[in-house]
Amino acid sequence: QLQLGESGGGLVQAGGSLTLSCVVSGRTAWTFNTYFMGWFRQPPGKGREFVAAIAWNGGSTDYSDAVKGRFTIARDNAKNQVTLQMNRLEPEDTAVYYCAGGRPTNVRGAYGYWGQGTRVTVST
Repeated sequence: QLQLGESGGGLVQAGGSLTLSCVVSGRTAWTFNTYFMGWFRQPPGKGREFVAAIAWNGGSTDYSDAVKGRFTIARDNAKNQVTLQMNRLEPEDTAVYYCAGGRPTNVRGAYGYWGQGTRVTVST
């Protein structure tokens, strides 16, 4: 019922910035403003890890220690969109980034809907 589409990935030098976007569409997209939204990433050769999450109304956010202070998650419920502003990127941020949506019991845990991912590569 929900489709999530990420964009904005690419190649950037260390210290640079990128903004990822995720747009939600589908038959029940009108319920977007009732869902928590999250960003996860999967570095090469590693498992998927939590990056950031935002509550349904944008009133609260959560970040992993690895990105806190450098990344900012935001949402625009009128546009069914969630973004991830990534600043001061490091080679360790290289990964495929996934957008996720749902009503998880733990915002760092399982989400019901996932995008296909967008690749971010940070060069030295």
